Amino acid sequence: MVKKGRRRTRAPAGRDEAPRNDESRGEGDPDEAALFIAETLADLARLARRHKLDLLVRLLEMAQMESEERVRLRGRRNLS
Repeated sequence: MVKKGRRRTRAPAGRDEAPRNDESRGEGDPDEAALFIAETLADLARLARRHKLDLLVRLLEMAQMESEERVRLRGRRNLS
């Protein structure tokens, strides 16, 4: 329940929000997206490791490896 006279400062969860920057608008190719995801996962894995969330660290690292592998294989294919 919200007290009278108080305003909400954030939109409720689940509402569509405007994109924050160009990256979130879906621009770029799949390789750029995979690279961005790999970098973000590395940051998240470091955070999980710092807080000793071992299973989450492992899952994030596996997803990071998958993203990096996609970028590596696509780069090799583009060189051919």
